[in-house]
Amino acid sequence: MTNRRRGTEPGALGGARGAVRRTGIPVIDAETVAAYGLPGHLRSVPDEIDAHDLPVTGALPPELDGRYIRNGPNLLPGMSGGHMQTGPGMLHGVRLRGGRAEWYRNRWVRTGVFEGRSLVRPDGTIDLTAPSANTHVVHHAGRVFALVEVGLPQEVTPDLATVGPCDFGGRLTTAMTAHPKQDPATGDLHFFGYGMRPPFLTYHRLDARGDLVHSREVAVPAGTMTHDFAITEHYVVWLDLPMTFQPALAGRGMPYGWDDAYGARLGVMRHDRPDAPVQWFEIDPCFVFHVANAHEDAGRIVLDAVRYSPGEFAALWELLSRAVEPPSPSAPAVGRARLHRWTLDPARGTAREEPLDDRAVEYPTLDDDRTGRPARHVYAVTGTEPLSRDECAIVKYDTAAGTAVSCPLGPATMIGEAVFVPAGGPRDEDGGWLVAIATTRDGTASRLLVLDAADLPAGPVAAVDLPRGVPTGFHGSWIPAPEEGRT
Repeated sequence: MTNRRRGTEPGALGGARGAVRRTGIPVIDAETVAAYGLPGHLRSVPDEIDAHDLPVTGALPPELDGRYIRNGPNLLPGMSGGHMQTGPGMLHGVRLRGGRAEWYRNRWVRTGVFEGRSLVRPDGTIDLTAPSANTHVVHHAGRVFALVEVGLPQEVTPDLATVGPCDFGGRLTTAMTAHPKQDPATGDLHFFGYGMRPPFLTYHRLDARGDLVHSREVAVPAGTMTHDFAITEHYVVWLDLPMTFQPALAGRGMPYGWDDAYGARLGVMRHDRPDAPVQWFEIDPCFVFHVANAHEDAGRIVLDAVRYSPGEFAALWELLSRAVEPPSPSAPAVGRARLHRWTLDPARGTAREEPLDDRAVEYPTLDDDRTGRPARHVYAVTGTEPLSRDECAIVKYDTAAGTAVSCPLGPATMIGEAVFVPAGGPRDEDGGWLVAIATTRDGTASRLLVLDAADLPAGPVAAVDLPRGVPTGFHGSWIPAPEEGRT
């Protein structure tokens, strides 16, 4: 699609013209790259680089003053095995200021696995400092953390250098989810850790200063893969779904499998009462990787999330769990998930389920100022399923009107998660920008796209040419200048 008024063409991605400096990590050889057998946009990059004064098409909003940082797995040179989801984490960052793209840089997150240590100690316990921090990057109380759900948070600098694992003064003794939720009213950061052995699920809360002030075990029958959760003004919403730890699968690297006998349920728990009970609601079997939001409505709890049916999830998990190997050219896309709503009524003990859309989407986002509160707008992306040949697009949902609009990006482009950046001053809920990295399907070039969230179909207002193809990754964050630390 070409937007003549804006002057950008998101389907045509060019390389940056700025000077590039490499940091000395050896370049991977072509034979090893080919051995990964991944589609071009998923292939790892071979090194760390810096580039400055990046070319911009269109006009960057001058109020965008900060860093966009995105995380994702990136195999080290010489790694020809492994899984699509488990390579060492790599952060890609772009610094925007005064209508300019000052720099791009990428850095591996140097965890224990990066340094060659094993996840499992000789006594059989898990080294929580070792896992690849490859899933998300968040900022809280002046610190930036790279996250993966099976390890401790890894602190990094705003310039992407690894500081090291963080256990908040020894208080955090479990892993930390890659999807913490910050309460916009209190500034508290709510999160959890799950494990293969008891305690299977533990709730934690950091206060606005970054101190871990509360932890408690949440009783569940078994170790389940709990990727995300939700908060409202007063509640935590748990997803206890039938992906259980199965020791027989340990050799595959991702030892969780579908368990029909486990069932599926959602739980609500007051987070303002230290020992509040959890009220559980049985739901139809499904799996959820990513929550859009939750809120309270006249005594009910409303949860919006991207739902996989058992069949779609089983096909997706089979693909994600096997070792990296060349996919069949005729292999169908798998793992189509759809935006779904559950309405939980604690007074009646009932759960109502309903689909909100029939298109396949993932990576739902929203204005973080609406986390846990009613939110009219949710953003998501299409065409992200592994091996998908569908045209990618960014979708904007109006949950009040029950409508959606989209920005197609052309058949040659893959798109990552679209992060909402609020505009300054008084604004409507969609007053702000969507920022995302787009990469050609062959992986040769990437752009950072900036779209007006209030006018999504108009296409990008600006595109920053990046100095390399950036692999399609997982999650990212916008870190505004007053919160980013040193520059």
